[in-house]
Amino acid sequence: MRPVRRWLYVIAALVALMVVLGGTTRLTGSGLSITEWKPVTGIVPPVADADWRAEFEKYKSIPQYQQFNQGMSLSEFKFIYWWEWSHRALGRLLAVVFLVPFFWFLSRGLVDRVLGLKLGGLFALGALQGAAGWWMVASGLSERTDVSQYRLAVHLTLAGFILAAIVAVAASLEPRRKEKAPPALVRYGAISILALVLVQIFLGALVAKTNAGLSFNTWPLIDGNFIPPMASLLAMSPWWKNLFENVLTVQFDHRMAAYALFALAAFHAFDTERNARPAALGASILFALVTAQAVLGVLTLLRAAPFTLALLHQFGAIAVLVAATAHTQRVYSARRGATGKS
Repeated sequence: MRPVRRWLYVIAALVALMVVLGGTTRLTGSGLSITEWKPVTGIVPPVADADWRAEFEKYKSIPQYQQFNQGMSLSEFKFIYWWEWSHRALGRLLAVVFLVPFFWFLSRGLVDRVLGLKLGGLFALGALQGAAGWWMVASGLSERTDVSQYRLAVHLTLAGFILAAIVAVAASLEPRRKEKAPPALVRYGAISILALVLVQIFLGALVAKTNAGLSFNTWPLIDGNFIPPMASLLAMSPWWKNLFENVLTVQFDHRMAAYALFALAAFHAFDTERNARPAALGASILFALVTAQAVLGVLTLLRAAPFTLALLHQFGAIAVLVAATAHTQRVYSARRGATGKS
């Protein structure tokens, strides 16, 4: 299983790079530069000057250019085009890097039925993610000047879920350790942290797309309060729109989830140290990463989300997600090993 495990970790690294490249694409305003979805032929970029001008004319037809980028030069267009093209090209490369070794492993008998179903599910999720990416881009091509925050949040969270699933499958192929099953509270703590990390990624996407990080750049107070008045948090009607479109509420939710994640990770590290020592190192590393990510988040907020800090903050979220997934898999595999469950 070692070759399969290593291959999956390579896939996970590429997915993490894909997420960071997606963040770069968003921060450079490049996401709408390619206005068509051509899953196969789209791998070939413009070469001749006429081809570049044709792509530029397509971009000029959408609201983003007409309202924000009037007068953009062809060289400026090429800059944003290459970022989006690179993001899409990496997605296509991922498909090849997944499928070719997968069929080779099948032919060599290295993948059994259960693992084959898991790997097939991972590929299906990847295909779904490609469709979700275009679904997101399409939201900004006609009536809007940018993509929908709802669709961006779904796209990023699905990427996080896929990354977690890949890491979980890879970690499940590690040699089984003989150790005492962790107590239920330790297991529940690990899975709760993982779930909350995914929720926080969703909330972070909303902060990014609504530009909530450019407002209320103080900490620990937000708009002069630790907890803003409900009239401000629920200013929009119907009430649920505040969760996705009210800049104050979006940023407040992200902050509260960060506090909850920090507290839960701290308690879990303490609980694991006392009651499940073999898994204590993983819990401590996870808590350290959560702490570093929280500090990075505060710095990003206080400095109004500059490019480098914003990108580092997104990378930090990926690091926390990977650590949370690996730790959760370790905890649950120890239980299966101790109880004899498969």
